[in-house]
Amino acid sequence: MLWVKAFHLIFMITWFSGLFYLPRLYVYHSEARDAISIDRFKLMEKKLFYMITTPGAILTLLFGTWLVSFNPEGYMQMHWLQIKLSFVLLLVIYHAYLGKLLLDFKYDRNPHGSVFYRWLNEIPAVFLIVIVILAVVKPF
Repeated sequence: MLWVKAFHLIFMITWFSGLFYLPRLYVYHSEARDAISIDRFKLMEKKLFYMITTPGAILTLLFGTWLVSFNPEGYMQMHWLQIKLSFVLLLVIYHAYLGKLLLDFKYDRNPHGSVFYRWLNEIPAVFLIVIVILAVVKPF
């Protein structure tokens, strides 16, 4: 079980690294004006989303599910875990939204300015704080 937990945490860190960096790339991409920079950002965003962030998310969810499978009846009775899983679901929605924005940039349909992406960049920090506190402190 400790190995499963270790890999769950490793892939969670991988996932969050992408969630922290991708909106930052969107800030720079939205400010870029030359074709070379725009093409470079499209490539960086695509690689980050599909080669790091999404595999990190999938593996985090798989190892998390594996952890719960050790005692599903017991774990699902814990209120802190129910709240944590709700935040994880919101995080998955946030991840999907970043993917939608990736497609907007890919097809040159960016609807937002850099200030929007700067604010968007703060969201994963809130999720990280709440999820870690719930998992470590286990309130309720």
